[in-house]
Amino acid sequence: MLEAIGWFVLGLVLLALGGDSIVKGASGLAQRLGASPFVAGLVLVAFGTSLPELAVNLQAVARHQPALALGNAVGSNVANFGLTLGAAALVAPLTVRWRALSPLLLALLLGTLLTVVLGFDGTLSRIEGAILLLAFVVVVVFAAARTRRESPELQDAIAAFARTGTDLWLNLIRFAIAAVLLYFGSRMIVRSAPTIGEGIGMAPLLTGLIPVAIGTALPEVAAAISAARRGHGDIVVGHVIGSSLFNLLVVVGGMAAIGGSLAFPESFVMFELPAAGVFALMLYPMLRGDLHISKSEGAGLLIAFFAWIAFELLTMAH
Repeated sequence: MLEAIGWFVLGLVLLALGGDSIVKGASGLAQRLGASPFVAGLVLVAFGTSLPELAVNLQAVARHQPALALGNAVGSNVANFGLTLGAAALVAPLTVRWRALSPLLLALLLGTLLTVVLGFDGTLSRIEGAILLLAFVVVVVFAAARTRRESPELQDAIAAFARTGTDLWLNLIRFAIAAVLLYFGSRMIVRSAPTIGEGIGMAPLLTGLIPVAIGTALPEVAAAISAARRGHGDIVVGHVIGSSLFNLLVVVGGMAAIGGSLAFPESFVMFELPAAGVFALMLYPMLRGDLHISKSEGAGLLIAFFAWIAFELLTMAH
């Protein structure tokens, strides 16, 4: 058990380093190939932080542990809103100028509802997975088009996020380092997590939902707190919503589309997936109102997150 925890922690460190390296490499290569810093920044802000989770889920699927991958994908969404956004807002209130985030949040809510409906029979089919992937493409196109009409100040902030060296060899080396770190980091986590889960009586789905999802979220929490302190509320909320859309539509949809079908446990459809939707819904009035997430609202998200964990653990015990 202690050995498994050691490998798990080491895997998390490698994932964090690999995630940072691949984001810088992707940004530099995209700009080298002609993408504007704004477009590169938009993609990285929205989806870049999901790459470590994607590496874990690919490794879990390759090792025939789809329940672990499924739990991580949806547990990461709960952690995005409850832990990452809650902790960032608690440290420094978030002011959000990025008005396109409100319809993107609505897309996440509708996507969650659609996934619940499609998976109500206990399985997400290949066609249903392809529908989720197609929905993601539509969302990306909408986000790019809508954000181009935002204020120049916001566009500059998003472009600044992607600013890095564009030397070809530098970014190819970054990619190579990231690939190695993400591969071995995800492998360590997927090998050690089931041992840790079994040691504390967790099923694979719950292992993915709680220890793996929280562990892979910790670097994002640190980055979000740092961004909140610098007044980059748009970057923090953009990360949370974009990463959650990626986890739901690409990771879950992709597992079904590539694997032929994906089994949905009853508790997943009845509780875990709707819980992720409720956390996203909590943000909606904040974005529709004064576009400001206060410290008290951040505390509310954190309390809800820990209450969710307590409920899951109590349910597990019975």
